[in-house]
Amino acid sequence: MAYIPRLKQEYKERIIAALTEEFGYTNVMQVPKLEKIVISRGVGAAVADKKLIDYAVDELTKISGQKAVSTVSKKDVASFKLRKGMPIGAKVTLRGERMYEFLDRLITSALPRVRDFNGIKANGFDGRGNYNLGVTEQIIFPEIDIDKVNKIAGMDVTFVTSAETDKEAKSLLSELGLPFKKN
Repeated sequence: MAYIPRLKQEYKERIIAALTEEFGYTNVMQVPKLEKIVISRGVGAAVADKKLIDYAVDELTKISGQKAVSTVSKKDVASFKLRKGMPIGAKVTLRGERMYEFLDRLITSALPRVRDFNGIKANGFDGRGNYNLGVTEQIIFPEIDIDKVNKIAGMDVTFVTSAETDKEAKSLLSELGLPFKKN
């Protein structure tokens, strides 16, 4: 039998039924699902030092378990000494098994390591059922060796769902285990 991630199994067995009961879906295909997770990181100092992009790509690759790519600027900005086509960040898009594995690691081992953690803010929704989460330090991930980090930096994690509304998306992400703050 093939390996199935824990959260994917839980989604099929429990979460679909819970969301159907909560929102009254008539068809299984109406139930929102997590489509992809995008982890991105801007490296502003890369204008001066190109090696910083390589460090960012390596760290995102370790965290996600999938090769990250560098992102390039789309236009010139003279005040930042930035030219079109210069590398200024790194990103990785996770789908399928790797997406569920990353989400599991984020919920169970990374977020509990955040200093003074009491839940994630619920105001990161964009109105179309997607959620953005900012992580201030990459060292919360157990894959990162703190001795080999040259600079502590944050990253953005975007959860793209097939939900129509923010309420449905929040219910889906709560059921998957994201610890939202209680208002």
